[in-house]
Amino acid sequence: MAEARVLHLVTDPRGRGAQNLARDLHGELLRRGVPSTLRSLQPHVDAPAPHDAPHLGPSRYHPTTLRALREAARTSDVVIAHGSSTLQACAVGLFGTGTPFVYVNIGDPRHWTASASRRLRVGAFLHRAAAVSAISDGAREVLVERFRLPAQRVRTIPNGRAADRYRPAADQAERAAARKELGLPPDGPLVAWIGALAPEKRLDVALAALDRLPDVHLAVAGDGPLSGSYPDHPRARFLGRLADPAPLYRAADALLLSSDSEGVPGVLIEASLAGLPTVATDVGWVDEVVLDGTTGALARPGDPAELAEALGRVLGGDRAALGAAARAHALDRFELSVVADGWQRLIRQVATPR
Repeated sequence: MAEARVLHLVTDPRGRGAQNLARDLHGELLRRGVPSTLRSLQPHVDAPAPHDAPHLGPSRYHPTTLRALREAARTSDVVIAHGSSTLQACAVGLFGTGTPFVYVNIGDPRHWTASASRRLRVGAFLHRAAAVSAISDGAREVLVERFRLPAQRVRTIPNGRAADRYRPAADQAERAAARKELGLPPDGPLVAWIGALAPEKRLDVALAALDRLPDVHLAVAGDGPLSGSYPDHPRARFLGRLADPAPLYRAADALLLSSDSEGVPGVLIEASLAGLPTVATDVGWVDEVVLDGTTGALARPGDPAELAEALGRVLGGDRAALGAAARAHALDRFELSVVADGWQRLIRQVATPR
């Protein structure tokens, strides 16, 4: 039986969480012989040349964009919508086409549907989906209860990354070379912070925790609406957006995540595959990746003192054992080939044969 033709849809071609999963899954499905296409709704001024995700129109919900989406759906058996903007675009643009779509929820819906009006609007769009993918069983329960979705239409498929792209540093020489390549201090504890410079990511809390750890350096990789708004810190290096974060994982001793809201962020999986222990705020379903005391440490959100204490414990403990446990856990649950198996099963179940 021929494999279903898949169209992956992202909001824009930036290197964000939803887009990264879409790219990785698209590539893995192609490798398996599944006809797969990747498109974005709109361009983005800060994105690299979008050769791998051509945009459909000038903006997310422009009539030209939605018409192009309908046209693309005619040669697809299923559309996979990655990111909140794609949910509305598919719910509206695919109406009447007969092409089903699957919505991929990677964040915490309790955070991005806080108001009653937004819950109602998002719920109406979710009910148009043939299936909804949740990143954890906990997220699945929230989606079913919060939006009154039929339980059989909400499937748990974890976030995932390809292990061969995030290998651990082979030795101290490779770690030193990675630091040199990035212009980072050659000696002393180095912690990586990777993410969008946005309010909910709480880089301010990470910097406040850094103040309590006088021997630690922080490497910040990312851009966003708060770029340039943080005060200079003598032990924080701002690297901007990295096309490939793998060298930073090899350079660092640990990863720090300080967010107020997350789902199961891909950066935790990437760092774990690279053999890094993680210190993270206990939000969303972060504890699916960061096993407190086993692969890293968890702290309350918004508490620099507790975050610093947890980071001190990890940096002062057996980092090699924590990192090895993190990698083993990620390989077992979040490696891309494992995740893609679940996606293939779901695609075959919901795709409309042509």
